[in-house]
Amino acid sequence: MATITTNPQLPATMRALVRTGKGQPVELQELPTPTPTHGSIVVKVLHATMDVAATRIIDGHTPFTYPFPSTPGARAIGRVAATGPDTTSFSVGQLVMLEPGLRPRDSKDTIYLWSFHDGWTPMGRKFIEDNWRQGLFAEYARCPLENCWALDEQVLCTQFGYSTAELTAISLYPIAFAGFRNVKLTAGETVLVAPATGSYSGAAVGLAVAMGANVIAAGRNIDVLERLKATHGERVKIVQLKGDAQVDSAAFKERFGRPVDVFIDVSPPQASGSTITRSGLMALGPYGRCVLMGFTTDDSIAVPYSHAVANNLTIRAQFMYHAADVRGLLRLFESGILKLGKSGGVEVVGEFKLEDHEKAGKAAVENPQFGKLVVLSL
Repeated sequence: MATITTNPQLPATMRALVRTGKGQPVELQELPTPTPTHGSIVVKVLHATMDVAATRIIDGHTPFTYPFPSTPGARAIGRVAATGPDTTSFSVGQLVMLEPGLRPRDSKDTIYLWSFHDGWTPMGRKFIEDNWRQGLFAEYARCPLENCWALDEQVLCTQFGYSTAELTAISLYPIAFAGFRNVKLTAGETVLVAPATGSYSGAAVGLAVAMGANVIAAGRNIDVLERLKATHGERVKIVQLKGDAQVDSAAFKERFGRPVDVFIDVSPPQASGSTITRSGLMALGPYGRCVLMGFTTDDSIAVPYSHAVANNLTIRAQFMYHAADVRGLLRLFESGILKLGKSGGVEVVGEFKLEDHEKAGKAAVENPQFGKLVVLSL
């Protein structure tokens, strides 16, 4: 049944951060408040995530392209401010999560990253330029229906006690959840997360535990690794990487006394040229599965060929996620199986206003590891 909603009067203008050109300082501008169209709703942004990726996009230090002028900001928590003519389930005032995995309705095999990547084709660039220039570093945003996810506020905020700012962490998890689903992770298996100290890879550690796996978390930052272990308990073992594929691989297999079943690699561009992928593949046992979800610039992967063949390994690449992954993930959070807040190792270390975006960016760069949230609160 369609939702019957009378949209309230929105303000004529709003404030938003605007990128005017690559490498140009972002500007705080007053813009017309967007109105909903078919396939969209307008959301009043409560908290938008400022992370290292966002700072690189703002500074122009990214290989991704996006049209100018445009508003950055890819992940947020907000409330529905106005619904479109074809909205069937959202209602004004409803708490929602906004995430960037944008798929055109008539091309589900194509995905763009709303507010920071317009794809690799002229068609994709036109699609974004004509429709979705404006991201979430704004007081209001017109959002694709497919990127808006209703949250059970009664459960998450009232029952579990999470703040709305803490809920911004939810959008870190769909990438790893899609990876685990696509290699059919099952309870009781051993998962290697390497590296495991970044925002997305750190989320994979708690997620794998929630899905019933034992986890090896690997990285160079021992303090972050120790915090992950303290948060998730005895089912998490840690390995500080040495940079030697044979040494690291042996350490992975030693932690639980057996080879690894699933290896997830969410390496950032900074990990290009490292031995992480090879050491992880070498740690896989018979019928082991690897899912590559990072963004390194390596031209080739040093796959141990004979080891892969002898052990019947599956190596899969996975870019982002699908709607079914997000729906399944939200069930984990709303059931209480997957934790946020202190029990999930998540804390808000900085809240800033739009006009203080430079301070927010600095705080994000200083806190790049998992569980340290910096948000623009509007």
